[in-house]
Amino acid sequence: MRVLILADDLIWSTRLIARVRAAGADATPVRTLAALDQALPGADAVIVDLTARAYDGVDAVCRSSEAGRRVLAVGQHDDAELRRRALDAGAERVHPYRKLFEDGPATLARWLATGAAGDAVKTPAG
Repeated sequence: MRVLILADDLIWSTRLIARVRAAGADATPVRTLAALDQALPGADAVIVDLTARAYDGVDAVCRSSEAGRRVLAVGQHDDAELRRRALDAGAERVHPYRKLFEDGPATLARWLATGAAGDAVKTPAG
């Protein structure tokens, strides 16, 4: 399974890549919406950092979902509005950063093991 990691912060991107690989998937980093659009055809899923400054995270979720890709978003635990917007745009789940720091590989492995996007429950997980 190939997972795109859309994050403009190099440290956070590196951490997400490591967690996706530890969960048993191939991780491909992208840092812009243009790069995301270009990489979507070869991807199975996308993880979007919602708090980036270089792109609109909700737009990235929408683009990925509309392209038929499974989408997991990550963001601040206390930004309920942004998390809700990401879910409305097509994210299957929105996890706080802390969840992926503490339990990243297991959380991602569970998400990757679930069925198609239509089988997922949309929740602001945490």
